Amino acid sequence: MNARPLVPLLALLAPAALGAQSLPESAYGALRWRLIGPHRGGRVLAVAGIPADPATFYFGAVDGGVWRTTNAGVTWEPLFDRERVASVGALAVAPSDPKVIYVGTGEASIRSDITFGAGVYKSTDGGGHWQAVGLADTRHIGKIVIDARNPDVVLVAALGHAYGPSPERGVFRSTDGGRTWTKVLYKDPDTGAIDLAADPGDPQVVFAALWQARRPPWEQYQPDEGPGGGLYKSTDGGATWSPLTDHGLPAGPTGRIGLAVARTAQTTRVYALIGVQHGEGSGLYRSEDGGATWQLAGNDPRITSRNWYFCRVSADPQNPDVVYVPNVALLRSTDAGKTFAALKGQPGGDDYHELWIDPRNSAHLLVGSDQGAVVSLDGGRTWSSWYNQPTAQFYHVVTDNAFPYRVYGAQQDAGTAGIASRSDYGLITFRDWTPVGAGESGYIAPDPSNPDLVYGGDTYGGIHRFDRTTGQSQDISPWPVSSFGLPMPQRRYRFTWTSPLVFDRLNPRLLYLGAQVLLVTDEGGLHWRAISPDLTGAAAAARDTGPVTVANAAARGYGVIYTIAPSPLQAGLIWVGTDDGLIQRTTDGGRNWQNVTPAGLPAWSLISLIEASPFDTAVAYAAVDRHRLDDLAPYIYRTRDGGRHWARIDQGIAPQAYVQAVRADPARPGLLYAGTETGVYVSFDDGAHWQSLQLNLPTVSVRDLAVHDNDLIAATHGRSFWILDDLTHLRQLSDSIPREPAHLFRPARALRLRRSVSNDTPLPPEEPHGTNPPAGAVIDYYFPAAPTGPVTLEILDASGKPVRRFSSEDRVEPPREQPQIAAEWLPRFQPLTRDAGHNRFVWDLRYPRPPADRYNYSIAAIAGGGGGGRRRPVAHPAAAGRAGPTRARRGHRPRGPAPAGARDLAGDGRAARVAERGARPAG
Repeated sequence: MNARPLVPLLALLAPAALGAQSLPESAYGALRWRLIGPHRGGRVLAVAGIPADPATFYFGAVDGGVWRTTNAGVTWEPLFDRERVASVGALAVAPSDPKVIYVGTGEASIRSDITFGAGVYKSTDGGGHWQAVGLADTRHIGKIVIDARNPDVVLVAALGHAYGPSPERGVFRSTDGGRTWTKVLYKDPDTGAIDLAADPGDPQVVFAALWQARRPPWEQYQPDEGPGGGLYKSTDGGATWSPLTDHGLPAGPTGRIGLAVARTAQTTRVYALIGVQHGEGSGLYRSEDGGATWQLAGNDPRITSRNWYFCRVSADPQNPDVVYVPNVALLRSTDAGKTFAALKGQPGGDDYHELWIDPRNSAHLLVGSDQGAVVSLDGGRTWSSWYNQPTAQFYHVVTDNAFPYRVYGAQQDAGTAGIASRSDYGLITFRDWTPVGAGESGYIAPDPSNPDLVYGGDTYGGIHRFDRTTGQSQDISPWPVSSFGLPMPQRRYRFTWTSPLVFDRLNPRLLYLGAQVLLVTDEGGLHWRAISPDLTGAAAAARDTGPVTVANAAARGYGVIYTIAPSPLQAGLIWVGTDDGLIQRTTDGGRNWQNVTPAGLPAWSLISLIEASPFDTAVAYAAVDRHRLDDLAPYIYRTRDGGRHWARIDQGIAPQAYVQAVRADPARPGLLYAGTETGVYVSFDDGAHWQSLQLNLPTVSVRDLAVHDNDLIAATHGRSFWILDDLTHLRQLSDSIPREPAHLFRPARALRLRRSVSNDTPLPPEEPHGTNPPAGAVIDYYFPAAPTGPVTLEILDASGKPVRRFSSEDRVEPPREQPQIAAEWLPRFQPLTRDAGHNRFVWDLRYPRPPADRYNYSIAAIAGGGGGGRRRPVAHPAAAGRAGPTRARRGHRPRGPAPAGARDLAGDGRAARVAERGARPAG
């Protein structure tokens, strides 16, 4: 890769000034997030198809929205990007009208990384548009059943709040398409509904399963279950319900229950997959008389493994003896549940959750798993790919010091990924990412001194060192025995699901790891030592006996270190946050610690992330997440005196967008970024006010952010990695700019790179891919109002000689002869925009194309129009010159020095100039 740094010389010619205004979002509205991938699917609990349509299927990702394929899984398109929430727990297509779709938001397999929903959404045009139709406070929805004959009659199984009691749970019914709802089955504020199944021959007959489950705020693999669950039946379409007990059903308190109904030649057959909380009795139960009596059909332990997480059963609509149970593998029985065989599932566990079977052709299957959704049209012999779904759930993000830099993270249920921020081949594909030898939930820490050495965490404290050059992964865990499954107080080191692992910002030999104590190694993980006491709320005299409660769990040793923030300015200054609500600080490398927790912060307020200021050792920021206390509000705190006092600084963030991460821009003091459960926010005044930086980013949980040079990288927990390129413009924004007649921002150093080095046939356009950064010099400019006349952009050299000229009136130049390639391989025309607000233009660092009768098309083409079109001669950089003005006033053209060693955009002293035709030139 041949890279040359380039720095522009710029001047602005603008129309007359307009009225003053504050910093509107239009001041940066031309910025765009770009998806880089990886295209490796995340967890899916909701799937549906259209009867007798072998091409069209839908799935709902647990934090990635609703997706549709119209080609049986070859490609998928998102349909839910702009809605309030992204978590989907249930999805149903009306059997009588496939244009009608209901979505229940908020996943109901309530593991520790869940996010919340906002009730039920409805589409009447096949997913093109959505309307929220109520039940907003249900939070987590397990199933939706639509009447087979009437799309306005709908039943919803609402689990309710995962972290607290709530009245909006149970089974709800609407008979008017969601305009109104009636709670038709309810037990108490702690018990919700998890599944529904209707008789395919009589929609008046419906079965429901209730489940009492609650997640505690401390890290725990599975939820706590109570005795409130059970099985119910309705014979009037869900208007009234009767409990089903005894008559062959297990007697003990039940856990989660999964339901399926099938028609035999004589009667209605019901399957119930039941987990019993204590003792024996778990298994698949079958009723041949519509639920009046039951027998244990099979108790293969594989079908009730981790019953709280799986627990679904599906019956073949055309053969009631064929039963599917998704679990670690997709299991199938052909003898009505007596025996099972794995139909699909690979080592490591794909973890299958939901299956849709075409009622008109049972060879058509759609299954949702921890890896995404896949389609089979031959009864499960072959399947589509889940490597075409950018719904990966990442916990954190970090970058290395390579060029182009790589982006790293651990993906829930899939492993790790290190992916290039820019590909040599024009588009970021499977060729540009690799696993890096760690686990699905930990931090990744590339060695600052050697980007080929990557350290990564596994679940509950396993640590690995991965060598990219050899592919070798070495276990360097500080304790040789896995703590998975052990009660927290019994672990040698109390590690969480996502244990923090970070390098020191000043000493690249020091690598920190958080347990209940802070561990450090300066030998690449060969030896670890503790440099702190227990920094959580544990009390030495506390005993782990009796019920664990919010009031006593911290003292009994359930807390862990959740975030570590070494200072980039002062050696030995380290901030630590715990999941039980404490902030600790050392200024001498761990010899002494001070508890600097904000006054009044409740216990178990998770300190999700601390950011040490890059400008002042006394300043730090803390993102505090209290959703595990059933509080979805955002909390960000700032200290300016080393933690003695804290101020809450989250004004402007949406009320139910709890904060996962806060990062400080390293180039501009006071410029902050926040990752919340619904997207990204920015503050230009050190957190006093926040505003959305969502732009084109889909609604999604943003678990972490990183700033690398001029880029902002987002780790989403449901839509993979995204990058906001070139923050130069954000770093220069001020409230005075919208009051100027126009403004041209000083651009960042540009790099000339070959857009593609491929000499092979390019990958087809439908191959899943991310997008490369802009190729050329990024030029940002601002108009307070749309100019009335045309706008021109000129690139000038030091003597004022034009190099390139662009106009808002430029049009696509028609080819002199028709090309022998498809239009999608031709270069895209980039207009020079003249919109009110922020505009962005990318100059490709080339001179105008010389005239010719015909042009060739390079094999190094890029799908979507880039790199394969008619080429222009490059504008060669000359020796470092002087940067020209970024703003021009009448009669004044200031100049300032270029960065050391910088090269100009197109030669010594070249400049860019934007003007509105008819405006009087400045200076």
